[in-house]
Order: sequence, then C-alpha cells, then structure tokens
Amino acid sequence: MTEPHHDATGAAPAGAALARLLGGTDRERFATTYWGRTLHLADAAARGDDAFADLFSLDAVDELITDRGLRTPFLRVARDGSTLPERAFTAGGGIGAGIADQVSDDKLLNLFADGATIVLQGLHRTWGPIREFSADLAAELGHPVQVNAYITPPQNQGFDDHYDVHDVFVLQIHGEKRWALRQPVLDAPLRDQLWTDRRGEVEARAAEPAHTETTLRPGDCLYLPRGWIHSARALGGVSAHLTIGVHQWTRHHLAEALLERSRGGLRDATQVRASLPLGADLTDAASLAEDVELAREALVEAIRSLPADDIVGVLRGRERAAQRPSPIAPLAQLAAVEKLAIEDELRLRPHLMVDVLPGSSEEEVVVSSRAGRFRMPATHLPLLRLLLDEGRVEVRALAAEENEALELARSWLRHGVALRGCAAQGAFGAA
Repeated sequence: MTEPHHDATGAAPAGAALARLLGGTDRERFATTYWGRTLHLADAAARGDDAFADLFSLDAVDELITDRGLRTPFLRVARDGSTLPERAFTAGGGIGAGIADQVSDDKLLNLFADGATIVLQGLHRTWGPIREFSADLAAELGHPVQVNAYITPPQNQGFDDHYDVHDVFVLQIHGEKRWALRQPVLDAPLRDQLWTDRRGEVEARAAEPAHTETTLRPGDCLYLPRGWIHSARALGGVSAHLTIGVHQWTRHHLAEALLERSRGGLRDATQVRASLPLGADLTDAASLAEDVELAREALVEAIRSLPADDIVGVLRGRERAAQRPSPIAPLAQLAAVEKLAIEDELRLRPHLMVDVLPGSSEEEVVVSSRAGRFRMPATHLPLLRLLLDEGRVEVRALAAEENEALELARSWLRHGVALRGCAAQGAFGAA
C-alpha cells in the first residue's frame, strides 16, 4: 500500500508565498470568496510596499537574454496581438553549438525598439528566486504553477483581448500597465477549451464596457480566475510583469481518472468481453440498444467500485510529474557524501513528494519521489518517516553503530532525498 508523505521542508513559513501575494486578505477568505470565482487586487501598500524586487527585475531580463544562452520555447516575441515566428528572434549558436534556435540579443534589441513584447517563459525553471518562490506557492496551493514574464515597450499592447485556461496571479515588477478586465464567455474553461475557439464571443465581449479597469504599479498583485477576458497596455515607459499561471486540478481530472482506472474492471467483466451479435448492424442503433445498456451498466459498476484512494492516486502521480523537486548540485552532492560526518545533520530536500511503496518482499520498501525510485530495507522506514515528518535528522540518530548510521545517511544523499545540513560552509568547503 502506498504511504504518501507531505514534505516538511522548512524552506519557508507555511503559507508565506500565498500570503505575500494576497496582502491583507487571509487565506480562508481568499479560498471562499475569490479562488476560481472573481478578481482580487492587492496593491503595493496593502502588501507592505513589497515591489517583488528579490524575484525579478529588468536587470534579470538582460541577464537571461544575454548570458544564459536561452533557446525556444523559453522566450517568444509578440507584436500587434500575434506571436512572431522563431526565426525573427533566434540565430545559430556558432562554432561548437550546432543549434539554430538560440535567442539573438541583437534581433531582440531591434524588435523591442520597434514595439514588440518580449515573453520569457518557464521562469520557474530558469531563474533561481522565482524557482524557489513558485515551488513554495505550488505546494501551498496544491496545484502546479508556471511563471512567465512580459516586458512591453512604452504605450504598447502585447496581446489582444483573450482569456487563459488557468488562473493567473499578475505581479507588476517595473513601470505601469493598464488592464481591462471582462467577465468570462465560458466559466472555468478546461485546458482544451481555448479562447481562439470562441474568438467571436471574446471579441464581442471585448467591445462591451469593461467590468474593471485598473493600472498596476510596481508591487501590485492581481488575481484572475481562468476564463476572465483581459488585455493590458504599458503606460509611459517600459513595463515588466510576472504571470504566475496556476494549472488547477479539477473534478474533470477526477472524472478522467475514474474512466482510466475503470478499464481494468471492464476487462474482468465476461459480459463486456462478449462479442456483439452475428451480423451486427452498426448503422442501426436500436438493434444494439440492449448491448449499449449492458456496457453502460458495466461501466457504471466499474466506476462505483473504484476506491477514492485509487482515483486521487492517479492525480498524485500527475502532480509528481508536473513539478520538479528543489534543485540539487550533482558534484556538490557527491562531495557531501564523501565528507559526511557522524555529527552532521541531514535536511529533507524540499518539494520531493515522497511515497513509500511495497517492495518485492516484506524485507524491503520502494521509496518513490520526484527524484526517482530506490529500494531500502523496511527496517529503515521509521527513520525515513522521521526525516519526512521533521524535515531534518541527526546522522548519529540513524543507528547505534557509527558506520551503519553513516552508510544509511550516504544512501539518502546519493539518491537525492536528503541534503547535508552544514550547507552554510559551502558545497565544497572544508567540513
């Protein structure tokens, strides 16, 4: 039986990331009044004049473009409401880098000067401060997140009125941007219900007076539920904002999981495996009505018999694949294995999402997480639970014998489950 554990990371106080976005609105009020329902705006003053400077800046934009060797799809460019082809802003990597889609800073210079919007995608993977913040936020929300940045020239609009199929937190980083917000033409759209499929309805709604118009300034944070129609225009100077896209798990995902897991039960039903009548006429629904009803009842019964744990487990597996654990430095981690001492402390690696699965025998268990899988003696399970529950454990507490304690601790380090606790001395510094 699977034993899921919540990470006791200690990386940030519980609820700190969401509270930072909401300002004076507490979590419970946000959950019952705004989440998935309506707009929420927390201006910089309500948020303690926090301008998100530690997360992102225009200097960060230049560093990502100039020094990080970005390739598509980590950057795209939009102008006049449309996304430009990749060749418009990429070039070859030169000698020793046989690629053709590396971002060209020279092309971006000209495009931005001509009014194009730069979109930096996947910042939850490419920019450290955002990577840490977004991982904490995803853990708090219970839904995966992604982060993009939009850098818009003065008096320009990057995209036409549209809606997103995920919720969005907009964090204004630099400059000012005027937002026009309108109610949905489709409430809570799913991920395949794109606005382009309802372009006419969206354009008609965009022609109506806006539900809300607001100017975001540095430190302002706007929450938009999926489906809300929006457009934004930079005012006066260069504008930069982050969008945190929240890819919600929905009841539709649960229904999909029910259908997916019910197939096994249907295979076990003899009456479902039986052939249709000889000479079955697939153009005559009435002649097969009894067979359709039999299959329907078998499907309903298979769905009813599925335990809720199995269904939630399907989404848990998808959630594990949707995010990564806190990053790890491979060379430094191996150095920590070599230097590990009995007086050291192990820290749980943040955002692992650990499950304990049965092994091939009662003597072992399988530890499954975002870092991968490994087998472990079942006798070590109480010690692993201690690390998972407390977030840290002393090496000497793992076993009475020093060598045994060190070997277990080194195993957890090698498998990326734990980090050496004396990180303040540097990855390769003296122990």
